Amino acid sequence: MDENDVKALLDSVRDGTLEPGEALGRLKILPYQRSRDVNIDNHRRLRRGLPEVVFAQGKSDAQLVEAVLAALGGDGSCIVTRVSDEQATLIREKVDPDAIHSIDARMVIIQKVPEPDRGRGTVLVVTAGTSDVPVAEEAAVTCEALGNRVCRTYDVGVAGLHRLLENLGAIQEASVIIAVAGMEGALPSVVAGLAPCPVIAVPTSIGYGASLGGIAALLAMLNSCAGGVTVVNIDNGFGAGVAASLINRRRPFDPAAVTE
Repeated sequence: MDENDVKALLDSVRDGTLEPGEALGRLKILPYQRSRDVNIDNHRRLRRGLPEVVFAQGKSDAQLVEAVLAALGGDGSCIVTRVSDEQATLIREKVDPDAIHSIDARMVIIQKVPEPDRGRGTVLVVTAGTSDVPVAEEAAVTCEALGNRVCRTYDVGVAGLHRLLENLGAIQEASVIIAVAGMEGALPSVVAGLAPCPVIAVPTSIGYGASLGGIAALLAMLNSCAGGVTVVNIDNGFGAGVAASLINRRRPFDPAAVTE
């Protein structure tokens, strides 16, 4: 339920088309909805403009179905992250046969009503290598589910810098950039040196032994010499997508508006 739904509910009571008792029943589950194993935050969209999100990894089949059904009771929309193929099939069988399963992103999106375009500009998602694509897709699909225009540029790591420079136009036109990299994690620093917008760096767990499961990339990104780089946790494409969406709701950077 978002602020428009609340206003419509109050208008219905005022106009006499909805009994106060029924309206009260709906408002009782507005902040949160408690069931056996889950506690769904129905207030999230009203508070932050974001739908409820269900983290599927580690949940039993019963817990997952219960959580998704409860989340859908808020406003008919739900994002499910870290979904296995078996869990995606379960959601389609038990909840919604039209649920969208993004295999690369390991996500399921259920939206009864299409999301409006909340973004003012374009979110550019770049990866250093193709092995980083699953994390990048988690970020990209999250951005799309939250109503953003998304552009993808994959496998443009610094080992072949010319590949990145071929996309300089897209880098300079983006409102926010998500840069995803494992190994030594150098890509976000290079991108931030070229981009006139915020850069969200996502370290991945991809790499050889000394990458330490993404810790090397994480530390490199935290120590970036380029200003304007914000770092999320290892493999946290979802968190990067949410942050980019919140940034993209603001007025995009316009180089022509800068005066000396």
